[in-house]
Amino acid sequence: MAKFGKWIGGGLGWAVGGPIGAIFGFVVGSIVDGSTTEIQTGRPSGYSGRTTTGGYVMSLLVLVAAVMKADGKVLKSELDYVKKFMVQNFGAASAQEAVKMLRDLLKQSIPVNAVCTQIKQNMNYSARLQLLHFLFGIAQADGHVDENERKLIETIARQMGIGNGDFESIQAMFVRNIDADYKILEIAQNASNEELKKAYRRMAMKYHPDKVSHLGNDFQKAANEKFQMVNRAYENIKKERNIA
Repeated sequence: MAKFGKWIGGGLGWAVGGPIGAIFGFVVGSIVDGSTTEIQTGRPSGYSGRTTTGGYVMSLLVLVAAVMKADGKVLKSELDYVKKFMVQNFGAASAQEAVKMLRDLLKQSIPVNAVCTQIKQNMNYSARLQLLHFLFGIAQADGHVDENERKLIETIARQMGIGNGDFESIQAMFVRNIDADYKILEIAQNASNEELKKAYRRMAMKYHPDKVSHLGNDFQKAANEKFQMVNRAYENIKKERNIA
């Protein structure tokens, strides 16, 4: 692989070790001299327990590769969507590096269970929710979420420790049906107006972009999309119920 300074120049944090680090085959020191060194098991000297932007992107790309391969084929349209997605959220230069990484990852076998376990043990819950949101967005690249992709994302969610209610909420943002807005807010269709308001406040707090502020402005921008979906769901239900 080439040297991807934008994403890993700031360090990989906990992602430098374990299965994610092994997949990328880098140690943090290789960023300095441009060499590529296989990561050993355990925690290398560059290990940090915090989630860095670089480590988060590495985790995302590994899971994206797994999801893209879930339906047995990788389409140019999917790669184009990922590039567009990355450009919109992280800028052109960063997107170019990310797509190069992704092309390499698509050639590898992804140990999904081990990767998800590493993420669950090291990444906070809000950041994991944002990962799930990214995965559904990319799975919908061709206009719909393939069932094999959906099942894999559901497996990933469970293995990352995402609650079923949160999974259903994020899935409803991309797989629309008659009760999608209610699922987004994690309430039943027969919930009272007061329960609706309480649910909205709870979800707005859960998905507020500030929850991933430690990952940088790029990720706050992406998280804002999810926050807006919560707001739209609330407004749709209010309109349906004639609530001022």
